Amino acid sequence: MAIYDTLGATYGRTRQPDPRIAAQIHAALGNAADVVNVGAGTGSYEPPHTALAVEPSTIMLAQRPPRSAPAVRAAAEQLPLCDNAADAVMALLTVHHWSDLAAGIAELRRVARHRIVILTWDQRIFREQFWLVREYLPEAAAFDDSRAIPIDRLVTLLGGAHQEPVHVPHDCTDGFGAAYWRRPHAYLDPQVRAGISMLAQTGEDVLAPGLARLADDLATGRWHHRHADLAALDTVDVGYRLLVSDS
Repeated sequence: MAIYDTLGATYGRTRQPDPRIAAQIHAALGNAADVVNVGAGTGSYEPPHTALAVEPSTIMLAQRPPRSAPAVRAAAEQLPLCDNAADAVMALLTVHHWSDLAAGIAELRRVARHRIVILTWDQRIFREQFWLVREYLPEAAAFDDSRAIPIDRLVTLLGGAHQEPVHVPHDCTDGFGAAYWRRPHAYLDPQVRAGISMLAQTGEDVLAPGLARLADDLATGRWHHRHADLAALDTVDVGYRLLVSDS
């Protein structure tokens, strides 16, 4: 997780929680009286009844807003909590960064009394449906191939879970990977890219040729012609998924 001591520096500017995604996450948490947020980052999507945030990066912890939930520096693989510590545990866009996935999921199951909610993505769908990686940045897709967690593996480790698709709004305020699917110029902004781990970790030199092609296609209108259908869409499904598991 040391990568987030660098990558996380821009999160406060580019990764603001989207209220529509927040509503879906909070609904998935159900009637939990208390929640632990694991891999909490800057605190996005934490409901008011969050009892504790767990995050290994001091840079991310420093960007948590005032009056947010108490936070502790620790890793998912060794949570500083007793068994059955909270009604629900959530882990949002974080499991692909863990050094030991099985240990981390086992810790979530140990700490959660009733429910676990994980936000992740299906890499097969993402690769096929998201124009940025399909047409311009296959190198970023290849990087994600190396770290994305298959959904069925997560479901098995959780001991069962149901899936909910998370549709990405065209004006999504949380600048994760596919947030700008209808705002392609955003991917030319280095600050935006710095807040997207698949791009930041792939590296600017590797991305440069594909970004140059994107810039040219935007300047000539080729991108808008090729993707004219996107202008009529309010949301897209590019593979983001909520997994909800009950004990």
